[in-house]
Amino acid sequence: MSGQKPALKSGESRFQVDAVTEASSAASADGSKPPDESKGRFRVVGFLDSGALGSAMDIGLPPDVSHDPDQARSDSVSLHSTGTGHTHISDSHSNTYYMRTFGHNTIDAVPNIDFYRHTAATLGEKLTRPSLSELHDELDKDPFEDGLANGEEPSAAEEAAAKLAAKEAKGGTVKFGWVKGVLIRCMLNIWGVMLFIRMSWIVGQAGIGLTIAIILMATVVTTITGLSTSAIATNGFVRGGGAYYLISRSLGPEFGGSIGLIFAFANAVAVAMYVVGFAETVVEMLNDVDALMTDELNDIRIVGTLTVILLLGISVAGMEWEAKAQIVLLVILLAAIANYFIGSFISIESKEPKGFFGYHSAIFLENLGPDFREEETFFSMFAIFFPAATGILAGANISGDLTDPQSAIPKGTLLAIVITGITYVAITISAGSCIVRDATGDHNDTVSDTVNCTDAACTLGYDFSICKEGGCQYGLMNDFQVLSLVSGFGPLISAGIFSATLSSALASLVSAPKVFQALCKDNIYPGLGVFAKGYGKNNEPLRGYVLTFFIGLAFILIAQLNIIAPIISNFFLASYALINFSVFHASLANSPGWRPSFKYYNKWVSLAGAILCCVVMFVINWWAALVTLLIVLALYIFVSYKKPDVNWGSSTQALIYNQALTHCVNLTGVEDHVKNFRPQCLVLAGYPNSRPALLQLVHSFTKNVGLMVCAHVRTVTRRPNLKELSQEHARCQRWLNKKRLKAFYTHVFSDNLRHGAQFLMQAVGLGRLKPNTLVMGFKNNWSDGDMRDVEIYINTIHDAFDLQFGVVILRLQDGLDVSHIQGQDEILEKPPSHEKPPAGGQEVVVSVILTKDSDSDSSPSKTASSQSSPLIMRATETKSPLSLADQRLLETSQQFKKKQGKGTIDVWWLFDDGGLTLLIPFLLTNRSKWGDCRIRVFIGGKINRIDHDRRAMATLLSRFRIDYSDIHVLGDINTKPKKHNKLSFKELIEPYRLKEDDMEQEAAERLKAQEPWRITDNELELYRAKNNRQIRLNELLKEHSSAAKLIVMSMPLARKGTVSSALYMCWLETLSKDAPPLLLVRGNHQSVLTFYS
Repeated sequence: MSGQKPALKSGESRFQVDAVTEASSAASADGSKPPDESKGRFRVVGFLDSGALGSAMDIGLPPDVSHDPDQARSDSVSLHSTGTGHTHISDSHSNTYYMRTFGHNTIDAVPNIDFYRHTAATLGEKLTRPSLSELHDELDKDPFEDGLANGEEPSAAEEAAAKLAAKEAKGGTVKFGWVKGVLIRCMLNIWGVMLFIRMSWIVGQAGIGLTIAIILMATVVTTITGLSTSAIATNGFVRGGGAYYLISRSLGPEFGGSIGLIFAFANAVAVAMYVVGFAETVVEMLNDVDALMTDELNDIRIVGTLTVILLLGISVAGMEWEAKAQIVLLVILLAAIANYFIGSFISIESKEPKGFFGYHSAIFLENLGPDFREEETFFSMFAIFFPAATGILAGANISGDLTDPQSAIPKGTLLAIVITGITYVAITISAGSCIVRDATGDHNDTVSDTVNCTDAACTLGYDFSICKEGGCQYGLMNDFQVLSLVSGFGPLISAGIFSATLSSALASLVSAPKVFQALCKDNIYPGLGVFAKGYGKNNEPLRGYVLTFFIGLAFILIAQLNIIAPIISNFFLASYALINFSVFHASLANSPGWRPSFKYYNKWVSLAGAILCCVVMFVINWWAALVTLLIVLALYIFVSYKKPDVNWGSSTQALIYNQALTHCVNLTGVEDHVKNFRPQCLVLAGYPNSRPALLQLVHSFTKNVGLMVCAHVRTVTRRPNLKELSQEHARCQRWLNKKRLKAFYTHVFSDNLRHGAQFLMQAVGLGRLKPNTLVMGFKNNWSDGDMRDVEIYINTIHDAFDLQFGVVILRLQDGLDVSHIQGQDEILEKPPSHEKPPAGGQEVVVSVILTKDSDSDSSPSKTASSQSSPLIMRATETKSPLSLADQRLLETSQQFKKKQGKGTIDVWWLFDDGGLTLLIPFLLTNRSKWGDCRIRVFIGGKINRIDHDRRAMATLLSRFRIDYSDIHVLGDINTKPKKHNKLSFKELIEPYRLKEDDMEQEAAERLKAQEPWRITDNELELYRAKNNRQIRLNELLKEHSSAAKLIVMSMPLARKGTVSSALYMCWLETLSKDAPPLLLVRGNHQSVLTFYS
């Protein structure tokens, strides 16, 4: 392209915004020469509508922009492609393309269709509008590094579609209009073998009245499905894939993937059905002239194999040749139908003994009612006829090859249903009005006894009453080829049969690979991607053609499809049912994105159509319907379990959102009840992969029970890049989903942990889905860091109690934070498809610590949170060896992920906090991982009342219906602790004492104001007994619970304003020191357990 500028460097903005004075702007607007670029401080960039350049001058395009239909070329305009089908257009002038519209310089883009495209499709190239940040942020702010605004990253499917679109644009793709692409294709598929071979027999069995009822019933099903198909097809751009594409984009990959596979398979087997129907007719003709090659069965196989090879050749030659062949077959078929109607008006005496008398009211009245024979019924007739009404998706199946699918599919499909329905009704009335049910074919069977002869033939001079005893070969009931007899030229009916079978076979042979190709492109099923590749300018699925050929050939070699045929009909009906259900579901979900331009549909009519399709499935063949439903269910379960990484904005998502919103609103009108209490945890875990043990344990007692929010307080010194934040948030949520942790991730920016936690506790949640319990990790290395961090940590606990939250703190002796260990976890997100990892390399997530993390076992504080986000780094095979401490830490971090085995959960329920201390262990033991653990309860008591206290607690636990293995009453809880432990506590608090007795009062007060965490002598004296209790409790923990799998213990409370942060931290440190995994719990002192029903 002439005058093209080099692509933007990483870190440059797509908009080099030049400050232009208002005077120069006005001058430019008046059409005068724009100021020289070197004089301006910025350069501005505009966006160009490459698909509508004809109207570009109306919005102020520079006059030197020339318009090429495929490409915009200008010395002053350059296209910057991101390589993903997104194009940015920059202007070297100081004014923008939109200046003349608004009279001043702006990079704000006017509405443009190309901003709304998904990929660079044939209808136009995707452009990217200026992002909000580029319009709103300060000029000196670093812009986003890549050229995609608002975090929009193209998926692999979109990139593939963009490449395909570019390929199509170069090659000149063949596209069809609504007549050749949909109408002709649908009519040929609906006019099947049934039209010439079975229609007359159905009229004989069911009579004219019930046959018309059968046709109308089938037409109602297909018409409703046609309306539903039209609604979905007009609700946005339709690509290739037919029924699969329509269903998957409406109901999601689970339904689309299951129905797409069986629909493609049904079309492949349908090729065999139609070819065998053709081969049987050919073999029958050979048999009539005694020209069989071997026997009938093998001749069907030979003729069928040769036929399917010929059809494959036509299909592989390309869609254009296939469309031409379809037109030739349609002409033959129309000639055969016209031939029949012309012949029906030509009464020939030689045909009368065989039952054809021309149009007579007596014959019409006699054939008006049913005459079921050989145990046939109305529903058996319906089951035989209905496959003749299928084929309405033949046009939609090649949606990718249509010029305008949104217009072509509704017009072509509905008109085809009307034309074919009228044709079937016309042939029914015609055949029933001019052909008697039974005829002998003997010229000598004239009327001799006018008394006993009462049939319509009697009034016309023939007596066929002998046929009541059976053995007659002519008439509606006995001759499947009776339409050939009626027609003006019999061989033309045979040609019509050939045309009907071959056209349907050809349509199915094209439909199956197209649908299968679309399914494989979406990578719904692993291992099928090899069939997604297309060849030639039309992206022909040659591999799919070969696969369809072999499937069809396998069934042709069977040569007997009486068993498989009903299953295929049911596969088609299952597709129809889901298309109808898609429209109902989308309308019910009431998503703003459901806006079909086709308005002649109704959600309740679509639901009725879906139910009708299911009923018809069971009417045709109940066991085949069951097999079909089981296959659909199995595929649905498989796709649901696999969870393909696609997001098509399906109505399933919209309905889930509606239901969630409705239930959330309904919950707000219901008061909380103690029976429905569940721990809803706000977990201050930082990045999700930083503290896996904390998340795993909390998930164990909240999974399917309560809310779990993984919260991250981030303290930053620079203004955050909001796009990076959005992508990081998505990565963290994906990590949680991948680990099957049923939790939400959220983050907040704050100057420290305390303020961030306050924001989170007040703002996180929706109605009743709001956290009520704050969960943190214990601050293991608190004594090594800045005591201001301890002050923030302890005040966070106080804030939680002020907000009526329960508090849970987990302590593991080796710590919780593993973010500093490189390679401790796998990737959060896969690399882009165009970037191949180097050989021998593996991507891992690490969190790079920029400074020593003084808050390694709780959420990041001011110094700790300067760590960067989890980065995707390339780890080679040679990893630096881990230290022993890090190895232990990694092992410890995974301990709650595995099954715990037999052991105990020791509950030290020392203070009544409402029951949360007891409820959490109970919920844990309900999980399979903790199922082998038994609860032991430890309570405080007096030596002289141990038995009484044990019985009281046993009674309470039985009322609560909580199983336990033992109850221990600690009678020696108030015994003085050992001297060396008291000495250790004294050494622990020594660095944090204020020692006000050793300094002036004013100096002491000033130091206390500067360092409020310091411990005063008065405080130590006041809480001497409480200090000793923490030391003693730790001794008892080591004595009784050193082998426990988990200890759940009542957390000591510290009164605000009287207990310093350092002393409270020393209590928690002393209490939990050298113990097994310990959970310190304190509820909000509202009852969470009850024994009332």
